[in-house]
Amino acid sequence: MTQTAIDSQQIAQIELAQYLEQQAQELAPEFEIDGLPDEDFGTLYRLWKGRKLLGTFYKALDEKWIAQPMNNELKARLDTDTQAILAIIALNGMLVANSAA
Repeated sequence: MTQTAIDSQQIAQIELAQYLEQQAQELAPEFEIDGLPDEDFGTLYRLWKGRKLLGTFYKALDEKWIAQPMNNELKARLDTDTQAILAIIALNGMLVANSAA
C-alpha cells in the first residue's frame, strides 16, 4: 500500500471514531448502563433503554470489546466500549425496522 492510501485510511478511521463518539454523546441521555461484576471474567455491562435490555458488552482478554445485542446471534469485536454501545443500539434499530417491514 502506498503512503497516501494508508494516510487516507487512517483519516477515515479517525473521522469514524469522532463520529461515533459524537453520536454516543447525543444518545447518552436515552440509555442506561449498569454492570455485573465477575471475579473471573470482569464486568458484564448491560445497556438499557427504559425497561428494555438492548444487549450486553464486555472487555475480552485480548482487550477487544465484545457487543452482544439481544435477540441476535452476532457478537461484534470492537476497539472501544463506545463502539460496542453504538453497535448494540444500531443492531436493535435494525431489528425494529426489519420487524416493522
